[in-house]
Amino acid sequence: MAAPRLPPARLSGVMLPAPIQDLEALRALTALFKEQRNRETAPRSIFQRVLGILKKSSHDIELACREPSQAESLGSSLQLVTECFRCLRNACIECTLNQDSIRNLDTIAVAVDLILLFRELQTEQESLLTAFRCGLQFLGNVASRNEESQSAVWARAFPELFFTCLNHHDKKIVAYCSMIMFTTLNMERMRELQENLNVAIGVIEAHQVQPESEWPFLVVTDHFLKDPELVKAMFAKLSNQERVTFLDLMIAKILSDDSLTTDDVPVFLSHAELMAGSFVDNCRSVLKITSEHQTEDEEVLAVIRLLDVLCEMTANNDLLVYLQGYPGLLERVIDLLRLVHVAGNDTTSPFAAAGCIKAECDVSSVADGFKSHLLRLIGNLCYKNKENQDKSHHACMVEPGLDSTTPACQSPHLHACLDIPATCPCERPGRRAADPGQLWHRRQQPLSDPVGGVCHPKPHGGQQPKPESDRRDGAAGPGQRVRPHQAGLRGGKAG
Repeated sequence: MAAPRLPPARLSGVMLPAPIQDLEALRALTALFKEQRNRETAPRSIFQRVLGILKKSSHDIELACREPSQAESLGSSLQLVTECFRCLRNACIECTLNQDSIRNLDTIAVAVDLILLFRELQTEQESLLTAFRCGLQFLGNVASRNEESQSAVWARAFPELFFTCLNHHDKKIVAYCSMIMFTTLNMERMRELQENLNVAIGVIEAHQVQPESEWPFLVVTDHFLKDPELVKAMFAKLSNQERVTFLDLMIAKILSDDSLTTDDVPVFLSHAELMAGSFVDNCRSVLKITSEHQTEDEEVLAVIRLLDVLCEMTANNDLLVYLQGYPGLLERVIDLLRLVHVAGNDTTSPFAAAGCIKAECDVSSVADGFKSHLLRLIGNLCYKNKENQDKSHHACMVEPGLDSTTPACQSPHLHACLDIPATCPCERPGRRAADPGQLWHRRQQPLSDPVGGVCHPKPHGGQQPKPESDRRDGAAGPGQRVRPHQAGLRGGKAG
């Protein structure tokens, strides 16, 4: 029996076709919701009708999951689902009233369950991917700047939807999933991530796969790095390759235009403790390099990146003092430099002497870059710290072979090799010292990328993707970066 025709609905003076189940009617409604005045005057009954279509389509898709042979005949159902999600996505743009109405109808639960059904379909239809993308965009918009909706999305989506989508082969699905996580995360929910570390690690893996996407980048830099307990738990579980990626993101945060705030410093002091401890425990693994091709060893690259992080942290005055007093750090760095120096006596070793190492030159080999950064770290750890200066000076006395490579030794050859002025950060007391931010940190740019052959991601402050109201295939358009304190994302406008 045919469904009874519903009376026409009016929206801001515009007559809508009925019944709303008709695809063209849904498209007309989606277009109407591009206008703010139409969104603000939308009756609740509109969303009830859209929800009815989603529920019916969900039933059809569930049947297709049980009978894979039916999957190819889902074209019309997927079209309706896609347009429903577009309609709801647009209705939520800068409209808390609509967000609340849609949430109170339990549409979020229906949408999440429907999206999870998509993964069960044994088909690669483009229409399925489009519906998938638009569904995620809807969840992102319904949660935007709305704490109750954020709670509802998180409660229904975590952890299954995040884990499913972060591992999806479609880049847009991964990006939109990361967008939802960025929008809904807070400190309390990051505690839940500690119990589901596979989801957090999935974000790192997503950044590895598509480093050009800012959403995984922002989840890590603007959320994960604010929780030292989560970072400790994650770091212990990461593979060496994942550690390199994570440490790259930490460096990008430290070097970003948004310098560490007063609230950030205590958190990064905890990170500094973790990085220093890990370096002290694992740094000798770099000595297993016996040829240049072994510099791609993931364990070695992780140690190199730890050294990079410590160099950047010691260029920050708030972190420098703590690291100068970290037990055994300076001693281990000096000892490692000694061992690298000894290894360099073998002409076949990649640590063999290759002329002077200048702090401002491009580092052409991993070995030279590693030694250069060891020197940089020793210099920073000795800056205006007599105890560390004495330790470093004593190392030069007992290890004559270091007098040409250790910045603690005040020899003319040292200054010639490192090409640094007499105001060395590890100079003896009584001489004027240069500011570490001016002396060492200013040189980080030539040294950063070549070391280890892995480029640091650059701090992002420009454009990033986000949902647009008029994108028919769920694609993303440009938009200004939205900071975490804005509690979500703004939907795009027609353009």
